[in-house]
Amino acid sequence: MHIALIAHDRKKDDLVNFVDEHKKLFAGHRLIATGTTGKRIMERTGLKVHRLMSGPLGGDQQMGSLVAKGRLDLVIFLRDPLTPQPHEPDINALLRICDVHNVPAATNLATASIFLQYLKTRLS
Repeated sequence: MHIALIAHDRKKDDLVNFVDEHKKLFAGHRLIATGTTGKRIMERTGLKVHRLMSGPLGGDQQMGSLVAKGRLDLVIFLRDPLTPQPHEPDINALLRICDVHNVPAATNLATASIFLQYLKTRLS
């Protein structure tokens, strides 16, 4: 399974901790992340992560392209809903393309946890 990992600045620690907590499960999948997020996940967990550009520099759009091409199975995008983002249109476009192509997208830890529970039961 190809899993996208993206997080706004104030959510990066949450995502890194989440991946670290579920490292064994994530290790069995191909991980794709935006630049800084991917770097931090690799440094903390030792997992291999294919890194795209930083989100504001085009990483969100690169991720959307992968969704449109059928190359992503799950998107975990921890958004910071309380801080305005200069690249908000790109974020909305990514979530829209996930909806168009029926790719599940978790935007908070609760939904990400539900998706991981599903993966655990599916792989058992």
